Amino acid sequence: MNICVIGAGYVGLTLSVTLASLGHYIQCIDKDNNKIQQLNNGFIPFYEPGLAELLEVARKNIVFTSNTVEAVKSSAVIFIAVGTPAQDDGSADLSFIYSVLHDMYQEITTFKTIIIKSTVPPGTCEQIYQKLTELGVSPHLYAIASNPEFLREGKALYDMLHPDKTVIGINDGDTTTVPLLQSIYAGINTAYVITNLAGAELIKYANNYFLATKISFINEIARVSDKYQVDIQHISKAIGLDPRIGKEFLKAGIGYGGSCFPKDLRALEYLIKKEQINAPILHAVQQINDTQINIYVEKIKKHLPHFSEKVAVLGLTFKADTNDIRNSQSIPLIQQLATIGYDVHVYDPKGVIPKNMESLATQHPSLAETVEGSHCLILATDWPAFTSLPWQEIKKAMNGLFIVDGRNIWNKKEIESYGFTYIGVGRP
Repeated sequence: MNICVIGAGYVGLTLSVTLASLGHYIQCIDKDNNKIQQLNNGFIPFYEPGLAELLEVARKNIVFTSNTVEAVKSSAVIFIAVGTPAQDDGSADLSFIYSVLHDMYQEITTFKTIIIKSTVPPGTCEQIYQKLTELGVSPHLYAIASNPEFLREGKALYDMLHPDKTVIGINDGDTTTVPLLQSIYAGINTAYVITNLAGAELIKYANNYFLATKISFINEIARVSDKYQVDIQHISKAIGLDPRIGKEFLKAGIGYGGSCFPKDLRALEYLIKKEQINAPILHAVQQINDTQINIYVEKIKKHLPHFSEKVAVLGLTFKADTNDIRNSQSIPLIQQLATIGYDVHVYDPKGVIPKNMESLATQHPSLAETVEGSHCLILATDWPAFTSLPWQEIKKAMNGLFIVDGRNIWNKKEIESYGFTYIGVGRP
């Protein structure tokens, strides 16, 4: 099937490569000509395990271009997978979606099925109908569906090929879009949830809201367990065995980040306030996450009273297996430590410190250089490479014996056996 995917970010590119590997002919569109050139040369402009290798396999079925007009004209199905970043008031910025509509509306002269992959507020698909009508496009020439993504950065390709669910929102009376999407995804084993347009849009927000809630919940309990000398890992394991709760997203740490959770919770909060709905849990989830770093900065200050000492931070990205630093908890951690006066040094296998923070911290190409001469070692991102470290060598390289495990991945007793002072998240 001829398919056009507009947007070559994490979602659009993963979708494009996956559908091409299933045998569809894909035209992947992006206005960033530099990105298009990179993709045509076989280079993935971000780090996502397995994506470059699958692109090579599916190369004959995919074209990367910035020519929206020709791609839309020759495709029966159009996926829109552009960004919807947060605005200053928290609301989702839909300008990229409306820009796409302006670029493509004149080419809707034969029937098109328009699939919205972008995360958008409830009611957006209805607004798209209205916008296309205002532009003079006959409603008989297109159908619109909401088909939100549930991809995890670092595991996006796996999630695309092995989804736990596929949500499709359609208009009343639409009998063609669901079987069309099922034929596009043929070869992918998934459970389908069919709802209306606003239902699919809200499911995406509710999904991320609940996952973020579990993270903030366990981090709040970790604060309590600190006071009562209880290991939070024991609590997580116990309550995670309850099938009504489940073990996922119950790992205490310094908080969530990334391009989705913070943005989507702010957008949902904006919608709720707009409708004058009382939602104290949503506010609390964000407040816990926003203050989680502060607790550990205070612990560091207590153990390192000389604020000019060297501090080593392992991890810049918001999670492992990605180079994405958007809303990473490492960023406010580094900013706070540098503001206090500490000499901050950083290492990450893939992430790069932003230009505007280069004066606050020094990034090194290796863990050894980062740790050398430090008085404190802080784990901020749980990269697999950090799971097992040569603690005897690290002890010799450091000038201090203070370890902060911000992701609870290290063996507390092992580290203490080398003479280190260990502080984890809710781990007395």
